[in-house]
Amino acid sequence: MTVFFYDTTIGKIGIAENNGKITNVFFKKDDIPKNAQISETPLLKEAADQMNKYLAGELKTFDLPLDAAGTPFMKQVWQCLTEIPYGETSSYRDIAEKIDNEKAYRAVGLANNKNPIPIFIPCHRVIGADGALTGYRGGLAVKKMLLELEKAE
Repeated sequence: MTVFFYDTTIGKIGIAENNGKITNVFFKKDDIPKNAQISETPLLKEAADQMNKYLAGELKTFDLPLDAAGTPFMKQVWQCLTEIPYGETSSYRDIAEKIDNEKAYRAVGLANNKNPIPIFIPCHRVIGADGALTGYRGGLAVKKMLLELEKAE
């Protein structure tokens, strides 16, 4: 794994790649794997450029090769997250229904929480059924800012 850190409007973000695909986004409080190499690659530079354009409101859809490690269920949930349109939100229950497992909304929440590539896989677009902001690895303030950024468009 190769990781590089970038200053963004939401703080310092680490973006990681392995074998030519983005594998992780790290927030300030996240632990970086000890075996990770710290180096900027062309793919990481492109990912950071797209992230900064997104945060500036200039980009709505990412075009990057992603490889999120997880169980088949998690990958199914994460695929659904990528289908939530920019500026819209879904609930955990909505996602569970979309994957034809309506009682799995708690498991959807767990998969959402384990998303290794937040922002690029937009788990911030998932909220509680009552419209409340729920947990986010980058912090609720960052989640709120991302949602407000998308709603402003």
